[in-house]
Amino acid sequence: MDNLPATIAQNERIVERGFWKKLLALLGRIPFADDAAAAYFCAADPATPGRVRGVLMAALAYFVTPIDAIPDFVAGLGFTDDAAVLAMALGLVAKHVKPEHVARAREALGIER
Repeated sequence: MDNLPATIAQNERIVERGFWKKLLALLGRIPFADDAAAAYFCAADPATPGRVRGVLMAALAYFVTPIDAIPDFVAGLGFTDDAAVLAMALGLVAKHVKPEHVARAREALGIER
């Protein structure tokens, strides 16, 4: 537990460096892009509690990091683990993902309502 703040800070750096680059490169190829973007905006919201930010940043860092349980380049399966981790994280903190986070995600991705 002593390393938790350092781990959260490391995850935030990973997400800040690579989240949008990877998400936009995969847009149209992954069905959970809007969920990932909503999670990002929720985590970036100063009103979001720290523990919620930590959960979301961990899930988003897992998405950004190229080395994971199922490598992203595996056709048909590469992003299933990323989607599962994100779905689990969002399930844990769903009440904190506000309509404005979803709206910002849709706007950022150019998705119409």
